[in-house]
Order: sequence, then C-alpha cells, then structure tokens
Amino acid sequence: MGVPEALEHAEAVGLDLVEVAPNAKPPVCKIMDYGKYLYEEKKKSQEAKKRQTQIQVKEIKFRPHTDDHDLETKVKHIRRFIEDGDRCKVTVFFRGREMAHQSRGQIILDRVVEMLADVAKVEQSSRLEGRTMHLLLAGLPRK
Repeated sequence: MGVPEALEHAEAVGLDLVEVAPNAKPPVCKIMDYGKYLYEEKKKSQEAKKRQTQIQVKEIKFRPHTDDHDLETKVKHIRRFIEDGDRCKVTVFFRGREMAHQSRGQIILDRVVEMLADVAKVEQSSRLEGRTMHLLLAGLPRK
C-alpha cells in the first residue's frame, strides 16, 4: 500500500498522519489518533514533573556578635534544612563599624562549616558582597 492509499485508509478509519520526528532524516510520520497522542504526551510530562524534586535554598543570617548558644541553635536549623534535601545559604551581615571586623564574620562561617562537616559540604566558599559575607552549603550524597 502506498502513501496516498494509506492516507485514504487512515481518513476512512478516523486516524491522522502525525509527524513524530521532524528533525530525523527523512522525517518520521505515523498514522494514529492525534488527540490520543496529545493526551499521552501531556500525561508523560505531568508524570515527569511529579517525580522531579524541587531543591530550595534556605537562608540563615548571623551577626558578627552572635553568641555560642544562638549559633548552635541556628546550626541545628541548618542541619534540619540540609537533611530535608535543601541547600542553605549562611549569611553574616555587618552594620556600621562592624565592617572593620570582617575576620569575626569569617570565624563564624568557619565554625558553622566545622559543626556541619558530617552532613554538609561547602558548595560556594565564603565571599564578601557589600555588607554581607555568605557561603552556600549543600548536603553530602546519601549512601
């Protein structure tokens, strides 16, 4: 059966000629129900979207004068975020004369990284942007 006869047969049965792979050489066409094809493609994309995991970036802010207990509490929050599969941006922000003591901010970030070494790795090292110093932590791969 040639192409014109196949098209006549498809129209008689209520099917359509659908171009499946337009970029192929030569282009690939199929005789099928076009509405059903669109429905199945939509279902495939919905299923792929459902299986996708959204990774959020949570942010925890510190100040250069944050005390030990407050630091430990915030580190517990960071640990929970990372165990839930999110990334965490750790920020130290400076006000006024605190900009003269940027080393204190670096010390706080180093302590946070040290305390979370068992569950997180540094994805983006600490850097100063304006009045904030921040780094990005991501969870270690699970076994």
